[in-house]
Order: sequence, then structure tokens, then C-alpha cells
Amino acid sequence: MAGKALTAERQGASPDDGPFVGARILLMALEEQGVEVVFGYPGGAVLPIYDELFKQNRIRHVLVRHEQGAVHAAEGYARSTGKVGCVLVTSGPGATNTVTGLTDALLDSIPLVCLTGQVPTHLIGNDAFQEADTVGITRPCTKHNYLVKDVNLLAQVVHEAFYVARSGRPGPVVVDLPKDVCMAMGHYTTAPRGNLRNQHKTYRPKTKPDAAAVAHAVALMAAAKKPVFYTGGGVINSGPKASALLRELVELTGFPITSTLMGLGAYPAAGAQWLGMLGMHGTYEANLAMHGCDLLINIGARFDDRVTGNLKYFSPGSKKIHVDIDASSINKNIIVDIGIVGDCAAVLEEVLALWKAHPRKPDSKTLRVWWRQIADWRGRDCLHYEQRGKLIKPQYAIQRLYELTKKREPYITTEVGQHQMWAAQYFRFEQPNHWMTSGGLGTMGYGLPAAIGVQMAHRDSLVIDIAGEASILMNIQELSTAVQHHLPVKVFIINNKYMGMVRQWQELLHGGRYSESYSAALPDFVKLAEAFGCAGLRVSDPAKVDDTIRKMIAIDRPVICDVVVDQKENCFPMIPSGKAHNEMILGSREKAGKAITGGGLALV
Repeated sequence: MAGKALTAERQGASPDDGPFVGARILLMALEEQGVEVVFGYPGGAVLPIYDELFKQNRIRHVLVRHEQGAVHAAEGYARSTGKVGCVLVTSGPGATNTVTGLTDALLDSIPLVCLTGQVPTHLIGNDAFQEADTVGITRPCTKHNYLVKDVNLLAQVVHEAFYVARSGRPGPVVVDLPKDVCMAMGHYTTAPRGNLRNQHKTYRPKTKPDAAAVAHAVALMAAAKKPVFYTGGGVINSGPKASALLRELVELTGFPITSTLMGLGAYPAAGAQWLGMLGMHGTYEANLAMHGCDLLINIGARFDDRVTGNLKYFSPGSKKIHVDIDASSINKNIIVDIGIVGDCAAVLEEVLALWKAHPRKPDSKTLRVWWRQIADWRGRDCLHYEQRGKLIKPQYAIQRLYELTKKREPYITTEVGQHQMWAAQYFRFEQPNHWMTSGGLGTMGYGLPAAIGVQMAHRDSLVIDIAGEASILMNIQELSTAVQHHLPVKVFIINNKYMGMVRQWQELLHGGRYSESYSAALPDFVKLAEAFGCAGLRVSDPAKVDDTIRKMIAIDRPVICDVVVDQKENCFPMIPSGKAHNEMILGSREKAGKAITGGGLALV
């Protein structure tokens, strides 16, 4: 694993000048991996590392207020930059507090390296103070993890951890560091150079697709009469090249395109072929196109249950192509006709080349018929709402936020719930890496620390956390982090005094029995903001929404904007749990409990 020595200019000393204390070896490895920011919280087991951090100024440490916040902040940093996020926490409760964030990163394929302190090696297994079986606890919620017992292997393990985190399907990796290893003297090993995939003995993810499978896929595309592209977060994780290639392919084919929650921004919302998001709260046209297509082309999505609805009735008449970097995802939830394992950018590049050279293309008249059907579905205007009276509609608040900030191309994070779905529906993303939300795990408390991570990476950009009043309280302490590090994040609370999505399900599916979903003791968010040293704003009048948003944007420090909205508003369209894409509840213009059936557009 040894490579060339680091230059003295970069490290202040050559690895040949060693031995070094383990904590310094760790920082040398982080620097060689390009780490600029570490999100963390100190404790006894990692004090040798914090002592070395104090002695240098190349890596910046962001002190969070809770270890879960550290992981979410690292997620926001990683997702908005394409880099590996880095976390540093102590042993025992420090490590166990990261589990929710690690699981979130695993499900959403976010590259992280989490460094956890551990008791000295001779105390492992003795129930020592602040000891936990970190490797055992995190094994189910990480891509891989390590327990380092030899200081001379420390640098090598760190380099490998970064390689595993960012290659193939990205994910979180834990490196558990006993205190005595961090204090021992050892030698530094530089990262290997060249193609790491060829050098690694066991982890060699396949990135280039099988040529025959790509050719077969292109032939199906050329013969399609009712095709649709179904894209996911894998396109964004693949990097900006993948998004550019996707846009070119969509334009050349003339096919409609939809996306999962995690894939928003890979294709521009302003694009003529954009159908909007699909799935449980997706658009009518996107869901019925998925249901009625004859060719479904999945690029970088995993057929999540919130997208597929009832598997028995999912896209019943279509042939299915699935492109994914993770071979285990192929045929996992949905049996497909063609599975292509490879990096999205590499696959799209080959598909484009073959498409341009293919002698046969879909019949233009047939495609026009398909587009006319889609136009009929679009005519339902499924996201329609009416802003009337003295109550602010949550859709209106988010739509005005979009209109007043879109020229600045803001970075948007969210908490989890109704506000998250409204943000996905009404905030239109034109670029990748500008939308950060918890998809697979649905973690309340994600948005604020994620926004802090995004703001650390993009100091001069507008970063907004669209929040709910219940979710924001999960990690509200991170306002203190934003203040300490002069990060002017904006928290835009859609405040309906309920756990909104819970209340909606209780109304529609549980007979209106609102069991424990009302927030009966909310704080005054304006005063709370001021107590943290932030600015606080509140608006309850629809006529004052625009002015309040402008004030929020103009303030050059953290802001909480408390938007008091209609408590009874539900998030539609909605596919009820266990139903198919063509069994949607459309909302206020249809009676609750009624569904729309595709094809003939009949009410049932």
C-alpha cells in the first residue's frame, strides 16, 4: 500500500523523518486525502487527536453540539461538494450518537469517513469507562468499518477508508481508534498512486458497463413507443459529468424524464421533457407515465418502495432497464429485463455513443401520441392550490421562497415531513448538488446540521433549511454551531403546530384520530433564535410573506423565519400506502379517499 513520500512543504516534515505519534499520523493521512474540514466533538479518548489539531491550521475543525449533528453536517458538506465528509467523535456515547447519521448516509449513499475514539486496546472488552463495541454496533449501518490496533497500519487504514467511502456506491466508513494507538509512535505510509481499484486486493467495484447489455438497452430504446427515463441519486453521486450526459441523452431521444426525491436537479426542472418528481407525493403525470409506459429506463435509482407503490402493480406493461453501480440492487426489488452494472457517467457515455450511431430511432409520430397523453395528464394540474383568506398556505410560502431566491441558485436542505415534500414539489432545481434531504431514512433533525455543512463548503452562497416546527427541534442546538462559526444559514419553518405528515395519515387512514401528533408546547421561535444569537422573524399574513423572505435573505447571520401556516393543509398528490401509481389521491379538488385511475382518468 505504500506510495511516494509526502513533500516537506505539505506536511512540514517528510514521512522519512518519523516516527510520529499516532494522532499526527492520522492528521497527515487526512491532509493527504484532501480533507479541509472535520465536523466533531471532543472527549477523553480522542484528546491526543485534538491536541494535534490544535498544533496545525491546515484542517479546520467545526465544533458541533451533538455527534448526530456532526454526521449530518458532514453529509451536507459531502453532498454539496462531491467530496468525502469527515467526522471525529469520542468513544462510547460519542460513537453511538453517530449511528442515526451513519444509517442515513448508508441509505442515501453519502461518502463519509467517521473517526471514533476507543478505549486503549488492553481495556477493550473490559466494560471500561465510555467503552462501546463501535465496530459491532456500526457494522449494519456502514459500508465498512475498521478497528486499528497497530499504529504502523493507521495511515494505510485511513487511506483505504477514504477509497472505500467514495468508490463504487458511496457510503459511510468508520475507523475506530484506540487511545493508545493514537499516542504510540509509528511510521507514516503515503497513499498509493495510480488506479486504486487495480491495487486493492478485495474491493474492486465495477464501473464500466457490459457492452452487450448497453447495446441491448439501446435497441429497446429505439423500439420504444411509450418510454420514460426514471432517474435517481446515483446520477448526482456519479458527478457533474453524469448530469451533463443525462441532459444530452434526454434531449436527443425526446423521451420524458422523471426523478426520485434524491435525484432532483440532475435534469433541470425548466426542461421541456421534465415530468416532475414521481412516487408517493410525485406528480400525476410522472406517476401515470411510469404506470403506462412500455419502456422504463432506470438510471441510478433503487426502486424504493416510496417510488414503486404496490410492487404487484408497478409499471405492469413495461420492459425495464436498470443502471446501477451496485450489482446487489439489480433485481433486488423489481425484476428487470436488462441490468447494467456500472457508474452512471460511464454507462451514459456509452449509451449516447451507441444512440448516435444506431440506425433506427423511435417513430416520431408514435412519440407524439405518447406526449399528447402526457399533456392530458399534465392538464390535471395536480399541484394546484389556492391562496385565499388570511391563512398562509404552505405551498404558497415555499413557492414564494423559490421565486425570490432562484436567481441566487440557493442550496436547499430540509427536515422531514410535509414541508419536505412541498419543497420537492414547489422548489424547482436546475442544477445537481443543490438539494440535500434525508430520503431513505427520513431523519427528522437532518436539515439544520446539513445546512451548516453546506454553508461551510460554500461560504458565500445562500443556504436555506426548509423545516417543520417539530423536526427543527430535533437538532435545534446546532444553531449555536452556526453562530460560533459565522455561518449565515436560514431556517424557514413551515409551522402548522403538528407533526404534519403524521397528522395527514391519521386524518386520511386512521379516522381522524390525532394521537400525539399535535405539538402542544412549542417555543417562541423568534425568542429562541435571539437566545442563540440569531435573528428571528415571524409571518402569519400572506400579504407579508414576500417582505419577510426579503428581510431573511438580507440578514448576514443565522436566521429563523417562523412561517405560521394553515394547520389543516395536506400534501397532495398522494399514493396511499399499498396502492399503485394509478391510485392517487389528488387533494382539495377531489374528495378525500377517492383515487384517480390512469388511462381513462376515471374517478373511482
